[in-house]
Amino acid sequence: MRLFYKPGACSLASHIVLKEVGVTFSVDEVDTQAGRTKFGRDFKQLNPKGYVPALELETGEVITEGASILQYIADKHPENQLAPAAGTIARARMQEHLNYTSSELHKAFGPLFSDNATDAQKVDARENVAQKIDYMATLLKDGQEYLVENKFTVADAYVFVVLNWANFTGIDLNKWPNIAAYVARIAARPSTKEAMLAEGLL
Repeated sequence: MRLFYKPGACSLASHIVLKEVGVTFSVDEVDTQAGRTKFGRDFKQLNPKGYVPALELETGEVITEGASILQYIADKHPENQLAPAAGTIARARMQEHLNYTSSELHKAFGPLFSDNATDAQKVDARENVAQKIDYMATLLKDGQEYLVENKFTVADAYVFVVLNWANFTGIDLNKWPNIAAYVARIAARPSTKEAMLAEGLL
């Protein structure tokens, strides 16, 4: 397998989960603006959407969209228990968290990484992100360490990556002590450290 990624982007979640399952894989960094990979491939040929992550399988098939990649990896390696069984309420909750992160929390950060966003738009974006984090904080009340059945799942990997963007966008996670502790907890996992080190983030 080969993971196409951009350092620190949402593809980091897939990188973390690949490290969690201990599977053999390679990586290829993507310049999404140029549409080329570090090893000279035309990324648009691999993923016409033009953004990461993308996971190329041994068969040559390519899976895109982080939530799909994360669940594919988890389901291929059930022994690691990174996703609840299909058809269970726990699985639906995990998918709920993946979808919310993708459609709401992830998108809310967008203006903070845009060169075209005005200062006013960035102020609004920080307020929007804060509202999303308010909601996430309610999911980790009463000492709960992880989002689903209090066990680390692929949803936690994705949520961690997006929440960690707060550290680069002027948002102080210490306003939400349980969120700050959650991010620190996942950052301390060996798989997270290995993936971040491989991407030049540590």
